[in-house]
Amino acid sequence: MFPLLVVAFLLGGLYMYREIVVKGKRCTSAVKLHGKTVIVTGSNTGIGKTTAIDLAKRGARVILACRSKQRGEAALVDVKRESGSKNVVFMQLDLGSLQSVRSFAENFLRLETRLDILINNAGVYMQGRTEDGFGMMFGVNHIGHFLLTNLLLDRLKECKPSRIVNLSSVAHNFGKIDFDCLNKHKALGLGTSFREVLQVYSDSKLCNVLFTHELAKRLKGSGVTCYSLHPGAINSELARNTSSTLLLLLYPVTSFFFKNTDQGCQTSLHCALQEGLEPFSGRYFSNCTVREVYAKAKDDAAAKKLWELSERMSGLSG
Repeated sequence: MFPLLVVAFLLGGLYMYREIVVKGKRCTSAVKLHGKTVIVTGSNTGIGKTTAIDLAKRGARVILACRSKQRGEAALVDVKRESGSKNVVFMQLDLGSLQSVRSFAENFLRLETRLDILINNAGVYMQGRTEDGFGMMFGVNHIGHFLLTNLLLDRLKECKPSRIVNLSSVAHNFGKIDFDCLNKHKALGLGTSFREVLQVYSDSKLCNVLFTHELAKRLKGSGVTCYSLHPGAINSELARNTSSTLLLLLYPVTSFFFKNTDQGCQTSLHCALQEGLEPFSGRYFSNCTVREVYAKAKDDAAAKKLWELSERMSGLSG
């Protein structure tokens, strides 16, 4: 009898965990976006695609900014069909190429008159080098979005009130910024072991939070606000470059304990749409709720240093 009670208790606990933690809160905003334009990077798959569908349903003109032309155009068909909107556009953007980021921004500013919400959703989990010689996760997860955001800031200011949403991760809690390594190797770390790759990913996510912290200061009074967030552990394609054997072994865990893309996009939608968030510009959100962060994630000196280094590396300054 006792073992059965233990099993029942454990199963009940797992059920409650899934219902409360995994499913999480939902964005409650009923805001419509007719006449508004939104960019979602990495929106050909995962939570980016689901975010784009929701925004298109609300009437927004949605720009799918994706690296792969083939996958981006396939996503375009899906987003239009699932949202019922024809006001969706694919524009090619490779965040691992500074030239591609500049070309995207130039084309967007030439073709589009508005930008109301920028959602920097794309991210990679892999080592390697970008076209410009940056460590892959530093280059794509941070530098590419840093340059893109800065190139589009004037348009965002013209369309105020507007918002910038930067997807980070709870992994930022384990991150560190090795400025010596960045200056010497243009990378957050050079290792290739599982632990070392995870560390670099965490470092890149800390960059996202520090970027948002500094950006909010620079945007004060401009009518543009910004937010970073942890979407939750998501069953998506982020780990597509991870060992297939490891993914297979982890499948029972990820399928039960990880959010699906609909659940995973809720905090992105909350930060993009929820009324009254302006006083929280620069803050970090999780489960549709503003959260406190460790001192290293709101370190003024580190955020400013990262900004200045990013300006130099992206070619925004001399």
